[in-house]
Amino acid sequence: MAKKYNTERSAIGLPLEKVGLFLLLLSLTMLFMAFSIGYVFTRSQNTADGIHLPPIFIINSFILLASSYFMNKANKAYKDDDTEGYQKALLRTMLLTIAFMGAQGIGWIYFKPLLIGENIGNGVNYLYAISGLHFAHIIGGIPFLAVFLYNAYKKMDEPMTVLLYFSDPVKRMRLQLLTIYWHFLDGLWIFLVLFFLLNMLF
Repeated sequence: MAKKYNTERSAIGLPLEKVGLFLLLLSLTMLFMAFSIGYVFTRSQNTADGIHLPPIFIINSFILLASSYFMNKANKAYKDDDTEGYQKALLRTMLLTIAFMGAQGIGWIYFKPLLIGENIGNGVNYLYAISGLHFAHIIGGIPFLAVFLYNAYKKMDEPMTVLLYFSDPVKRMRLQLLTIYWHFLDGLWIFLVLFFLLNMLF
């Protein structure tokens, strides 16, 4: 299977999965930039106040940074054939991701009363849309992370299966792609938090 997969390359010589991911990230970048520009335009037209982000949004930034750190640890453990380190890093990434989702729900609850009767109502709608879109793509990545986590604990219980797993170039590439996706979402969140903080000041 791995051999067949490796022949599936794009016209520029890159694996199709890698090209697909890069196109997805490019599309997401353009989409979030469009939302950000839309928010700035709406504020300028309506002279709306900036949004005061609750501390939970800042906390979430550190949660996502920690999840990126452990995704890097998982990649390093994979390269070092470190089963225990690999398992722990993936598990911590999953737990941090779940913590982020729960904290994000708290953040949305904070803004719900501001949707009605406030000058920043339109801005809050943008914040819901932007953070909701980001949240949806976090959810979209969880099944892929869950597959790696499942395999790390359920299919690596014997020396031979461990050897085969860590020597599989396809799994290594897919783990790298998942890591790139995770880093992108983490960086995107930090950009959004900084964006709204700057708009709060000006």
